[in-house]
Amino acid sequence: MNQVSLYAMPLFAFVAALYSSVGHGGATGYLALMSFMGMPPHVMSTTALILNLLTAGISCFVYARAGYLSIKLTFPFILASIPAALVGSMVPISERQYSWMLAAALIVTAALLIGAKRKTQEPTSFASPPPLYQGGLVGATLGFISGAIGIGGGVFLSPIIILMRWADTKTTSATAALFIIANSASGLVGRTLAGTLAFGNVLPFLLCAFGGAVAGSIWGAKLSSATKLRLALAVVLLVAAVKMFLPKS
Repeated sequence: MNQVSLYAMPLFAFVAALYSSVGHGGATGYLALMSFMGMPPHVMSTTALILNLLTAGISCFVYARAGYLSIKLTFPFILASIPAALVGSMVPISERQYSWMLAAALIVTAALLIGAKRKTQEPTSFASPPPLYQGGLVGATLGFISGAIGIGGGVFLSPIIILMRWADTKTTSATAALFIIANSASGLVGRTLAGTLAFGNVLPFLLCAFGGAVAGSIWGAKLSSATKLRLALAVVLLVAAVKMFLPKS
């Protein structure tokens, strides 16, 4: 492990803690960090999906134990997202196309983080599942994008659910976590079939993400995320997005 990777370890734990607190896997944050480290795109996307499985898996477990997971709400989304993520992960894209797609995802994610208002504790949890065709359309669209870039898509799904009033905040977080698990696993299968699965030294990242995810998901299920931390992460994502457009040395 080089010196840059060593310095990045605490940041991976920070990303895992922050994202898992709201049921997300953290792929956009991981990808931002790995872009600073100069990793190849295939290694970046594979590593991000593996970390997603770990972080979102822990978050889903914690939120499910707290009683926030609604299978009826989640089912319409993952039904269409799994095959769409598989197809998206097998679509050949150039390094430049990948950079543009990732930069767009980072910018959108940063905008969502900046625009998110701190929510007070809701008195009751609720889930109003969308019609199958609506959930399928949302799931398929986000699944394809997730598979192509190497993210889970939960960071896009959550605001849609809340905006459409399909669930309360914490039920949404549980759904996002399971959605991310499904898309990440499908994306890894697709990359395996397409021969683009590329591993780096993921163990140190896994260890840091594990610690951060445990702390963040427990914190999120009981409390709420911090506005200042979300803004700090948004700045990192925006800087990483700008870096994707700069010529490589």
